[in-house]
Amino acid sequence: MTSVQGDAVDIPIGDGTADAYLTRPVDGTPRSAVLLYMDAFGLRPWLRTMADRLAEAGYTVLVPNVFYRHGRAPVVELPEFIDPAARPKIFESIMPIMRALTPERAMRDAGAYLRWLADCPAVADGPVAVTGYCMGARLSLLTAGTHPERVAAAAGFHGGRLATESPDSPHLVAGNITAELYFGHADQDPSLPAEQIERLETALTEAGVRHRCEVYPGAGHGFTQADTSAYDAEADERHRAALLDLLKRTF
Repeated sequence: MTSVQGDAVDIPIGDGTADAYLTRPVDGTPRSAVLLYMDAFGLRPWLRTMADRLAEAGYTVLVPNVFYRHGRAPVVELPEFIDPAARPKIFESIMPIMRALTPERAMRDAGAYLRWLADCPAVADGPVAVTGYCMGARLSLLTAGTHPERVAAAAGFHGGRLATESPDSPHLVAGNITAELYFGHADQDPSLPAEQIERLETALTEAGVRHRCEVYPGAGHGFTQADTSAYDAEADERHRAALLDLLKRTF
């Protein structure tokens, strides 16, 4: 297993400074980059662990606090373990912050993250990969379609609202995507009903996007997040294998 080094970094953006976590192998060799988008609970110890696991596989991984306009992480106070009883109060605080992160703002930020990675000594030349969780899956899809010249692969897991009827739905960027995509959907996820799964699949297929979308049987929204009651160890391992397979094909 590769030893990794993780550090807090700051990324200057037009609307302020985004705090982030950067992790990479300790050998100092520039590695292909992975931009990891957080779920709604934000940049916290478990997200750093997820990033470290990718770094151990040989990548330089950046996890930005996409809620930086509202403060440095943790933007919302969280318990060590997020159980169903804790969720209503947490989401009462998080939902206004999520709504404030419009697609336009998020993709302006994405450009800044990608530029920062291009200048980072720990990152090898060339395009990057993107992965995201819950709301981060939407950001991953949008980033692939908004910055196709920089994104060679994009993944999303237990994403919600990926293919709505809204005029700014993420699936509408499909025609711009040149990356290979992978999505692992939660089987038990009211935020991504069957009609949205079908709409996303149709959009990607009609646009000629190389992709694979899979539904993980029995898995609920948030299945990769081990500090929550939604965690599903089997689905998490399946997600990790699929993501590493995508990265190996790409880099």
